[in-house]
Amino acid sequence: MPPDPSDPAITTTIVVPAYNEAARLGRGFARLEPVLDELDVEHTEFVIVDDGSADDTARQALVVYGELPHRLVVRQPSNRGKGAAVRLGVSVARGERILAVDADMAIDPHHYRPMLDELERADLVAGSRARNGRIRYQSLPRTVAGRVFNRLVRHYTGVELADTQCGAKAFRRGPARVLGLLGLVDGFAYDAEFFLLARQLGFSVLAHPVTWEDVGGSSVHLRSAPPAMIADLRALPRTKHVNPVVVADRDVSREAVGDAARAARVQGLVIARGPEDALIVFARDGAIGATAVAASIGATLRTTDVAELAGRAFEAV
Repeated sequence: MPPDPSDPAITTTIVVPAYNEAARLGRGFARLEPVLDELDVEHTEFVIVDDGSADDTARQALVVYGELPHRLVVRQPSNRGKGAAVRLGVSVARGERILAVDADMAIDPHHYRPMLDELERADLVAGSRARNGRIRYQSLPRTVAGRVFNRLVRHYTGVELADTQCGAKAFRRGPARVLGLLGLVDGFAYDAEFFLLARQLGFSVLAHPVTWEDVGGSSVHLRSAPPAMIADLRALPRTKHVNPVVVADRDVSREAVGDAARAARVQGLVIARGPEDALIVFARDGAIGATAVAASIGATLRTTDVAELAGRAFEAV
């Protein structure tokens, strides 16, 4: 089980998805190190998610991040994709502010603290590499591919952001949890799905300009990644985001839900409070755990969708 989610010492969680990143974790940390004081490491946890790597990413993560006061390395049993890794990191995050960043720290880490501070006025803060509406990479083919993909994102999701794929995004924990629970895209197009769901749920989103370095060795390959990303995008308008929920009293306490969840050995839940009831949202495959939690707190079990969740207040458990 993950550490106690009620630890008051943790205010911020930085989630680092990593797939075959053993050779780049150290370089990424070297870029991060100068801003550790700004990030207040005594109250910040680092969750490194090894996405079923074939190299020794997990061991290297323990070595590279091992001197920090709060760090957790989680390993997927097999490679599922960046989206699945980010969702796993969000599910165990203890900080009320969450920042998801790439292992190579290609986005200048000096932007991390300002992005986290922007959560005072937004549910989601998206790093944006765009200038005058466009991103210019170091190679023309990648620049063209990026522009085409952004047009496809706009077409299939209605999301108007100029940069949905930036490797730095900040979330309030409640909204991050519900996005993670609803999300289905395991690969690199997970960002587009998150922004689509955020729009449907009525979350406030801010774009934060960032500078970046085009770091070599990325696991995104121009030949193999785009077809899968486009397939995921095309499927989004037809995707039904339906999850099991426990229907509880409007004022059900977070502590009661947390105790019931720990007894049922489930994690990463969120309470969606509305004017008449509270929906405790579970992962799509979480019906067994939901049944146990419902029995524990004397509530009922059913399913919900994005339309019913829109406009509610979200509180992570």
